[in-house]
Amino acid sequence: MEYRNYIGGEWVEAASSTPNVNPSDISDIIGHAAKSDAAMMQAAIEVAHTSAPKWAASTPQQRFDALDFVGTEILARKGELGRLLAREEGKILPEAVGEVARAGQIFKFFAGEALRQTGDRLASVRPGVEVDVTRQPLGVVGLITPWNFPIAIPAWKIAPALAHGNTVVLKPADLVPASAHALIEILSRAGLPAGVINVVFGRGSELGPVLTGSAKVAGISFTGSVGTGRGIAATCGANLKKCQLEMGGKNPMVVLDDADLDLAVEASLNGAFYSTGQRCTASSRLIVTEGIHDRFVAALADRAKALKVGPALGTGSQMGPVVDEKQMAQNMRYIDIARDEGGTVTGGERLNAATEGWFMAPALVTDTTNSMRINREEVFGPVASVIRVKDYDEALNVANDTEFGLSAGICTASLKHAHHFRANAQAGMVMVNLPTAGVDYHVPFGGTKGSSFGPREQGRHAAEFYTTVKTAYLMA
Repeated sequence: MEYRNYIGGEWVEAASSTPNVNPSDISDIIGHAAKSDAAMMQAAIEVAHTSAPKWAASTPQQRFDALDFVGTEILARKGELGRLLAREEGKILPEAVGEVARAGQIFKFFAGEALRQTGDRLASVRPGVEVDVTRQPLGVVGLITPWNFPIAIPAWKIAPALAHGNTVVLKPADLVPASAHALIEILSRAGLPAGVINVVFGRGSELGPVLTGSAKVAGISFTGSVGTGRGIAATCGANLKKCQLEMGGKNPMVVLDDADLDLAVEASLNGAFYSTGQRCTASSRLIVTEGIHDRFVAALADRAKALKVGPALGTGSQMGPVVDEKQMAQNMRYIDIARDEGGTVTGGERLNAATEGWFMAPALVTDTTNSMRINREEVFGPVASVIRVKDYDEALNVANDTEFGLSAGICTASLKHAHHFRANAQAGMVMVNLPTAGVDYHVPFGGTKGSSFGPREQGRHAAEFYTTVKTAYLMA
């Protein structure tokens, strides 16, 4: 399968391509993705810019019809698309199908948003003057998406961009071209005018600067690493370009003495190790009060050890492979760092399977302090550390002692502590007696501090990024 670029309503080949490798079986080449150059990205920007006025003038019904078509087809094909996603990214099949379903629901939601766009009519302080406040599309938006949610994250960027009348240039992660290609193929049949939706495959280091630096791109929405996000913010700031950044996390899960032990263990297991821990909302710091600490650690270690690690499409697999060799090496390096700093590691070893892939056991690191690197830096794998604390007050202080602020969770039976944590946890999303990972598609997503910059993603709040406000005065 060749994953070609889609530019101006046409499928366009690049001069060369790169293989799409199955992380569950590295001998399985799923397809080949276009390896594009800067000129091809520039061509996509030009056609999106030319097409922007026509799509900005489209009716709410046109936008609804296109987005609803996409959502309907995604949901109808969730089994097929889920298998493709699992094969190329490594999520186990139930998680992959769930991600595809979420992408379909996102398009359905924003189809409705296309019809629900509102404004304000206000009385002026001056007699005989009317004031209208409306939202207008930005124009061309550049979307840069990561490998860990290869259809859901493109969906939650593309759908609001189109619903609010923008044209799109998508640069997906080069590790996962198949899911992005499948999504764009559906969009290519949704009745959109040529040039409204475009995708360019290739290396981010070569294509990203073209997209972020172009004067014809009005906004950049990026999900990825903190370092890359900071660079994009600097470029956008220098060019007075709107940007929306979703970056890293070092999310705390606080477990208090009064927590339901089984609930706390299951919430922590889910947050830390599901999706192979490759989620920015993963529970990577487990902050546990001393009265429950030993029982919690023993129970969680047993549950983690019992997880069946295997191929994403394997029967009974509960955790799939790491996405690639580079990520595996990073995970192992952090496990070594944790040991060197005095942590005790349970699990975390490289595993063999019937096929050659990037399999590892989930790792639980105990005897850690919050100052250790394992608790300061994002690993982005199935590695969670435990920090023992005295009481709730210390737990809250440790939870907030991080440069990140995406998601935070607490397991407790105390309404007092639950309400206080909701109000005082320095995170954009707070979970009570739930995993830190796993959010709804119709509400805002985003964090504080080094985790996010700019307006929120998803839900009605997406309009804050994908539109600009216009105030118009009229003498009646």
